Amino acid sequence: MRDGFLPFALPSIGEAEINEVAESLRSGWITTGPKTHEFAERFAAACGVSFALPVNSCTAALHLSLLAMGVGPGDEVITTPLTFCATANVICHTGATPVFADIDEESMNIDPAAFAKAITNKTKAVIPVHYAGQPCAMDEIMETARLKGLRVIEDAAHAPFAEYKGAVIGGIGDTTCFSFYATKNLTTSEGGMLTTNDKSIYDSAAVLSLHGMSRDAWDRYSEKGTWYYEVVAPGYKYNMFDIQAAMGLRQLDRHGEMQSRRDEIAASYSKALGGCPALKVPRAGDDVRHVWHLYPLRLRPNTLSIGRAGFIDELRTRKIGTSVHFIPVHLHPYYRDRFGFKPGDFPNAEAAYEAEISLPIYPMMNDADVQDVIEAVLEVAEEYKA
Repeated sequence: MRDGFLPFALPSIGEAEINEVAESLRSGWITTGPKTHEFAERFAAACGVSFALPVNSCTAALHLSLLAMGVGPGDEVITTPLTFCATANVICHTGATPVFADIDEESMNIDPAAFAKAITNKTKAVIPVHYAGQPCAMDEIMETARLKGLRVIEDAAHAPFAEYKGAVIGGIGDTTCFSFYATKNLTTSEGGMLTTNDKSIYDSAAVLSLHGMSRDAWDRYSEKGTWYYEVVAPGYKYNMFDIQAAMGLRQLDRHGEMQSRRDEIAASYSKALGGCPALKVPRAGDDVRHVWHLYPLRLRPNTLSIGRAGFIDELRTRKIGTSVHFIPVHLHPYYRDRFGFKPGDFPNAEAAYEAEISLPIYPMMNDADVQDVIEAVLEVAEEYKA
């Protein structure tokens, strides 16, 4: 057994990030400034899109996307129930109604056929979520959305630099929203990004991201700036700042090596665990580049004498940290009480949730850590086989 506990997730922060942050602190620019602008430009280039707006979270990017597209009271927005609550919460923030479409059992992404079936005359947009780092079936989603005149907002919180049919995620839908939270593939500690090829959406989101002011802080306080500004909308305080962006710049430099390590760990897990009758390992689709933000292992029904919660407890006693992604949104009290959702509404999402265990997968793990996880999982599966 391990000597120490293996956390479910840890950020990969090196001296390069620390030095870049220190440089920002010494420069006098600690809020939105030159590093934030550089980070946006480099991120846009990496995604192959025209515009990138740095914000303080993926939640902010999702909210701004909806607002910039005119989503509001009386509208419906379709998304998956198997996501973090923020995806649905932002729909509520606009006054619109969240509508869920069940997932594809294999990929755990939104089922394009279920999405098409959920459309009504009130539907304004869809938010496909690239679960665990695997892109959704975007051709089918885009075809349906364009046919019905719907906006598409990609939730790519798990999927920076994932690819769909050779295209980097970031410019397929009308907007794409990324997370740089501490545990994500690329981190700024907290933070997010909105990418788009639509200038009108970008301009609207940019104004709304900083109080609805006609000039942002960089314009006002730089050498070429002016003190004068106008508030053109009741905006929000959603801007990213240079201390965050400093981390992001160096994370961009290291992203390739960090992603390679995630790929290696995922491959090791799948090779070692794929032959166990009690376990269902995730599989990347043939036409996508999976970036393995999560490794969602699933327990096969009726193969074990303990449930998912017991399995997690047994791993914890073996000093392996895990998590679960996600409790389906429609099962949370607010969504049950406010919109009348109930267990059984989305059976594929519920079955996936009840079986899923997210194993540790992050660049700070060494080969011994990976082997410890594998041995612990197989040991529990063998000990409790039905």
